Amino acid sequence: MQIRFLGSGDAFGSGGRFQTCILVAATSTRFLIDCGASSLVAMRRFGVDPNEIDAVLLSHLHGDHFGGLPFFLLDAQLVSRRVRPLVIAGPPGTKARTAEAMEVFFPGSSGAAFRFASQTIELEPDSPAAVGGLRVTPYVVRHPSGAPALALRIECDGKTIAYSGDTEWTDALISAAADADLFIAEAYWFERKIRYHLDFQTLRAHLGELRARRVIVTHMSEEMLGRAEPLGCERAEDGMVIVL
Repeated sequence: MQIRFLGSGDAFGSGGRFQTCILVAATSTRFLIDCGASSLVAMRRFGVDPNEIDAVLLSHLHGDHFGGLPFFLLDAQLVSRRVRPLVIAGPPGTKARTAEAMEVFFPGSSGAAFRFASQTIELEPDSPAAVGGLRVTPYVVRHPSGAPALALRIECDGKTIAYSGDTEWTDALISAAADADLFIAEAYWFERKIRYHLDFQTLRAHLGELRARRVIVTHMSEEMLGRAEPLGCERAEDGMVIVL
C-alpha cells in the first residue's frame, strides 16, 4: 500500500503547502483522504490522474478539507471525461453541502447529470461502513464545521490507517488509532493550546495510549514548520510517499 501526501498544509497555505489531500493506492482501489480546495492543482503538480481515484473520504466539511470536491467533480465531467464510478463518503450533511458548494462556485452545476455513476455515503459515527473495498469507521471529534467532524479509521489490504482530521484532543482518537499501522495526526501548533485543534505536545503526551505503529504529523502552522528540532515522529511534506 502506497500513501502520498498531495497536500499537507493548513487552511492558510502555511509554508506554501497545498491543503489537506492524501492519496492511498491499495491493491484493488485508489482513494483520497480529504480533498481540500487546492487538491486538483496538487494532483496536476504530482502527476496523479483524478480518473484513477475510486473514492473520496471526507473528515469534515471545511473548505480546506472538502472544498476541492466541486472542482474534482466538474473536471471529471467536463475535462477528464470520467467514466469510472466514484464514491464519496463523509459526515452527515455531505451530499447537501457538496451541492451548495457547487452552486456557490458554479451556479447550475449541482443539477447536471454526470456521465459517470456516483454515490454519496453519509457515515454514521461509530458504525463501520463499506466504502468500495474499504471498511471505514468514523469517530466524532471536536471541531465545529456545521456537521459532525470525524476521525477516520480505514481498513484495507490487511492494513489500518487512522486519521485525526482536525480536532482538539478527545479520547475518540484512542479508538480511531488503536494498533493502526499508521496514524496521520494534526499537529497545528507545537504547544500552544487552540480550541478545536491539536498541538504536538498534547499529541506526544498521548502516543502511548494511541498505540499506533507509525505516526506522521500534518496540517502544521508556520510556527510548527519553523521548528528545527527532532519531534520524535515523522512530519508530512507535500509529495511525500511512504509504503506500508
